[in-house]
Amino acid sequence: MYESHFGLREPPFGITPDTSFAYACNSHQEALNTLLVAARNGEGFMKVTGEVGTGKTLLCRRFLATLDARFVSAYIPNPYLEPRTLMFALADELGIALPREADQHFLLKELSRALLNFARQGKTVVVCLDEAQAMPQETLEALRLLTNLETEKRKLLQVVLFGQPELDQRLAQASIRQLRQRITFQYRLSMLKEKEVEHYLSHRLRVAGYRGGQLFAPAAVRRLHRASGGVPRLINIMAHKSLLLAFGEGVQQVLPRHVRSAEADTPVAGSSYRRRMVVLLAMLVAVAAVATVFWMGSLQ
Repeated sequence: MYESHFGLREPPFGITPDTSFAYACNSHQEALNTLLVAARNGEGFMKVTGEVGTGKTLLCRRFLATLDARFVSAYIPNPYLEPRTLMFALADELGIALPREADQHFLLKELSRALLNFARQGKTVVVCLDEAQAMPQETLEALRLLTNLETEKRKLLQVVLFGQPELDQRLAQASIRQLRQRITFQYRLSMLKEKEVEHYLSHRLRVAGYRGGQLFAPAAVRRLHRASGGVPRLINIMAHKSLLLAFGEGVQQVLPRHVRSAEADTPVAGSSYRRRMVVLLAMLVAVAAVATVFWMGSLQ
């Protein structure tokens, strides 16, 4: 589409979690380091949360790709499953053949045997569950029971939960407090700062083959950061639209007007920025009210 116009080999701002475009911002790198340390220490449960579009799935794929030959990994992208179905999904990922008519007790027994065999081979099994906030409560409990499996030295199964902030609310329920207590490492992904947005854009453009000057004008970067709230997925969507608009005009640089038009065409753009402004104004009003009360009291 616009690739030849800007000297690109491929579109730089797709919204699929392509690890070749992964940008190691501070938040993502810290989260990845945390997961790797926890996995190598044999921790049972780990948790990563973040708002929609902050790159949790991409982080999950980077983590799995970084694990060395000592690990056997499983990835379950949709954990909205009943306990028995989750056990089948886990078995399929690990290459364990189980009879489809088996009941939950038999499944747990066979999974335990398979995990013990992996341990005897010196392998550590890590399972990553994406969108974990959608897991039914009984499935969360079944997952906890699976992590009870251990030798005298270490856990047979390590679990990483990736989810939206609603996952924390789920885990705060008293009925699953045992699982919450087992989460030994956790990380909350943050949004990109303005300077990080500039580096993020440059990084993805370089990966896509761009070798020219600054394609996004500084004012356009500021506008993009404000409109997206620093959410990578929104940055990708609006950056793509901005490039289309610049291409349509036949110009070689993305300007603030292109980002404004892209923002207007993206319904959720600017919402996080507006929420922060509302919160900030509310805090200022509260501080002013308290200051007024103290001032009135000092006059009496």
